[in-house]
Amino acid sequence: MDIQFIGENLLPGKIGQFFIVLAFAASLLSTIAYFFATKNKDLGDQSWTRLGRISFLINWVSILGIGITLFYLILNHNNEYYYVYSHSSKELPVYYIVSAFWEGQEGSFWLWAFWQSLLGAILIWKAKTWENGVMTVVAFSQVFLTSMLLGVEIFGERIGSSPFILLREAVNLKDMAPVVFADPENYKNYLKFITDGRGLNPLLQNYWMVIHPPTLFLGFASMVVPFAYAVTGLWQRKYKDWVKPAMPWALFAVMILGTGIIMGSFWAYEALNFGGFWAWDPVENASIIPWLTLIAGVHVMIAFKNTGHAFFTAIFLVIISFVLVLYASFLTRSGILGETSVHSFTDLGMFGHLILYNVVFLAVPVYLLISRWKELPITNKDEETYSREFWMFIGALVITVACIQVIFSTSVPVFNAAFGTKFAPPIDAIKYYNQWQAPFAILVTIISGFSQFMKYKRTDTRKFYSSLIASIVFAVIITAGFVYLTNIYTNLMYILLTFSCVFAILANARILGQAFGGKRKLVGAAVAHMGFALLLIGALVAAATNKPISLNATNFIPVKDFEKAEKPGENIVLYKNEPKKMGRYTVTYTRDTTVAPNTIYTLNFKVYDEETGKLKEDFELNPHVQANEKMGLIASPDTKHYLTYDVYTHITSAPDKKQANGSHEEDANPEENYKAPRIVNVSTGDTLHTSSGVITVKGLNNQPKAKSLALAPGDLAVGLPLEVVVNGKTYKTEPIFLVKGNNTFDFARNIDDLGLRFRFTKVLPDQQKVELQVFEKPQQAKDWVVFKSIEFPYINLYWAGTIVMVIGFLLSIFRRQKEVKTV
Repeated sequence: MDIQFIGENLLPGKIGQFFIVLAFAASLLSTIAYFFATKNKDLGDQSWTRLGRISFLINWVSILGIGITLFYLILNHNNEYYYVYSHSSKELPVYYIVSAFWEGQEGSFWLWAFWQSLLGAILIWKAKTWENGVMTVVAFSQVFLTSMLLGVEIFGERIGSSPFILLREAVNLKDMAPVVFADPENYKNYLKFITDGRGLNPLLQNYWMVIHPPTLFLGFASMVVPFAYAVTGLWQRKYKDWVKPAMPWALFAVMILGTGIIMGSFWAYEALNFGGFWAWDPVENASIIPWLTLIAGVHVMIAFKNTGHAFFTAIFLVIISFVLVLYASFLTRSGILGETSVHSFTDLGMFGHLILYNVVFLAVPVYLLISRWKELPITNKDEETYSREFWMFIGALVITVACIQVIFSTSVPVFNAAFGTKFAPPIDAIKYYNQWQAPFAILVTIISGFSQFMKYKRTDTRKFYSSLIASIVFAVIITAGFVYLTNIYTNLMYILLTFSCVFAILANARILGQAFGGKRKLVGAAVAHMGFALLLIGALVAAATNKPISLNATNFIPVKDFEKAEKPGENIVLYKNEPKKMGRYTVTYTRDTTVAPNTIYTLNFKVYDEETGKLKEDFELNPHVQANEKMGLIASPDTKHYLTYDVYTHITSAPDKKQANGSHEEDANPEENYKAPRIVNVSTGDTLHTSSGVITVKGLNNQPKAKSLALAPGDLAVGLPLEVVVNGKTYKTEPIFLVKGNNTFDFARNIDDLGLRFRFTKVLPDQQKVELQVFEKPQQAKDWVVFKSIEFPYINLYWAGTIVMVIGFLLSIFRRQKEVKTV
């Protein structure tokens, strides 16, 4: 007999699952309808096309229905659904709840399917005579994406994973709380005991998580469009015609995917303690490879369009770019990178499903290429060495070889799983990939520079060399100055890469100069090339010359909880309100604020003029940490941005505030956390020096006030005002001495921020002094934090290069869109 569970809201889940099934069925029907529409020779009969359109638009509406339903459940914290319970919690603000929507595999597949359905709707409107073939491919891809969300069993095999699976169906409740759910009544009323979800991964609780995944998945989705045009061109034997309508979409895909990748690096820089903007993580590699291959594909498409050469290379690169997107999805979602990547998904049982997606979309174009090989417009004529298309082809070849190196190294876990080998991934991934990729980057930027001096088919060699030599001379001069300024002259590879980037910028700037004379056709490409070169220079300088400024000469951190012992010399421990010199900075840990689940630290940085002592700079950074039960200390950095450099700071160790705040003043002996008191006789105006600051004694107060002070007739109370000055900041307190009958009492006062406690214990009228006891906490009992600061010179070149590159792509898209005519 079915158990009737109490409090479950099952209707939204049923509605959401209905939309999933409808989306899958509609995309399948659309695929079939569009396929038969391509076979229809009767131009007046549009019935199959209309059915394909209606089906695909139903798919689009269904995808929206899935998203709205899932967001409703997350927003209302319906923890009876496994996806909601796994990725959300009531503590999250709304914008993080949006992030929770696509944190899991199911949500990210929905995001991909949503963008692909939107692009398909645009293609229905814009593709014109290409609609039937292109939409067959797009709808077929949508079949696979929506099937990833089905979560149904067919012949004992589960197809996909639904975001509407119930918690009690996904996990064994009795394993979660054996004692509680052993009681049948509690089991039926399990939602009473599951009051909140697990929450969002701390690493993802950042505003970049709200905008980075949608941009990245729009890039992934848009890669299917040039692929669809290429496949349709093969399928319908339009071997030369597909390039023109595919070009704006290819540029759009490159622009969006590139923007998403750079957003990811900005997220890593601003929110993660990677200590930089790129870590060559396998997931990062998986996303950048199809981007680079499509960049190569775009350049060969341009060469083919202008000369008729390199058809096979052009169509191969466009096809393989989308296949690599699918391969990247397999790498990150199959669980195969679980031990080599910090942000891959775990396996949800879709290993075979993902492989099938890859195999089908590789097999179809391969079959078409083989079956139509003799018909393809492959030229045997030797290309002119002094032609732009020849060097565009060579540049694309260099990029492709670079991609092969990265994808081969990233795929080591795949090879091990497939062939039983035991290859180890690179130990120092950043050093390994930088060494391999730097030569490729040099070649690509040099080619992108001097190819701008050439024309298609044939170039005047005299003009070529005269223009080339002038640019080389200026590039050498600028490189020499830049290398000297950035101190990278000790590494030949860095110098060569700087030269190649500067040369590329100058050569492409020449095209911009020609634009003012009316030659505007290549402006977009020139701007994009300049942006890419600028980005590479910024990445090079920031990665090669960044340096820790939190240097610890003792190479020792006197904190027992410090866990980053491998580099103690690059970390500094600060005790609260005790300034410490760090290079040209004087750093003070001034306060911390706990806003569950994060603790936000305030570190004050001051820079003084060494000669005059005048304050030149004064700013605060607020890195924060979260003590996570599963992941340990999760640190999010904070950065001070300057025009020519950044000061990047993150916490490497900190006490658990939940435990630390549990004892102090409620202890049976409130002074047990302090060292033995320093007992001194003082009078008004006297000063005392402690490790925490300078104490000044003020005049006695004969009418002190305190909540716990109740005076009877004949009682005498005297306050001793004290001021403590630390790093320019003044703290005030007033211990009190009380005479009540024949007894004396005192009311101690603490300054917790400084770890100080004061007792006013005697009045010495003969000496006109009073007795003061000063208690100080030992350093290990004070509030402390360990942090690391890194200076990134000229990193703004990296971000500026990204913006310039995107502008270049936009200009190119507008230009290519104008070339597209009704066909």
